[in-house]
Amino acid sequence: MRIDIVTIFPEFFGVLDISLLGKARQTGLIDLRVHDLRDSTHDRHRTVDDTPYGGGAGMVMKPEPWGEALDGILADTGAATNAVPAEVADAATGPVLIFPSPAGEQFTQATARELAEEPNLIFGCGRYEGIDQRVFDHFASRGRVRLISLGDYVLNGGEVAVMAMVEAIGRLIPGVVGNPESLVEESHEDGLLEYPSYTKPALWRGLDVPPVLRSGNHGAVAAWRREQQLERTARVRPDLLPPANSEEIDGGQG
Repeated sequence: MRIDIVTIFPEFFGVLDISLLGKARQTGLIDLRVHDLRDSTHDRHRTVDDTPYGGGAGMVMKPEPWGEALDGILADTGAATNAVPAEVADAATGPVLIFPSPAGEQFTQATARELAEEPNLIFGCGRYEGIDQRVFDHFASRGRVRLISLGDYVLNGGEVAVMAMVEAIGRLIPGVVGNPESLVEESHEDGLLEYPSYTKPALWRGLDVPPVLRSGNHGAVAAWRREQQLERTARVRPDLLPPANSEEIDGGQG
């Protein structure tokens, strides 16, 4: 997978050189490139923002730097992947352009799995009061533009959100995580939160590991873990429970 990130703080993404994603970059599983938006400016101050039309507080990121930066990436991506050329790409065949935004769709594990299937992802890190809307409107004719939100809160910029999404997506690429089975039993993979985990010693500071986990009975362990998933989800995130799982909980308590 090729991932391009456009930002005014390219040094922010140096952390992606460590841990599993760093190894994935070294082995070629992920081709990650970070681009400084200010390299697409042409004034002495390298200006990327201006006052908003209609008035109001804050500044808005200008369309010209974004247009130039994304033009270059789209052209290079098409040449590198033998994809549909940028000049004829459209919303159905072009690459996915992702812009973190509190006004966007919610990012979920299902979103991460969907995006992990894509050959090319382009992330744009907004700042200030956001990016000129015309950037989204224009590139929607040349790719699949998605505004995505991590949650119902506002960050200073898109870098933290992009970092989270790249990690969530990147770890789902085959070969990035050593044991692929570990990806199956995680929170949100089946719509529920993950069950509690334990390791040695069996007794720590007066707290025991649940006996069922030491029983050697795999069926009982699986049933206990399922029960714990349902209980934890009902307690912490009841909004995640579909009716069928709610009935399963009620039936177990009856």
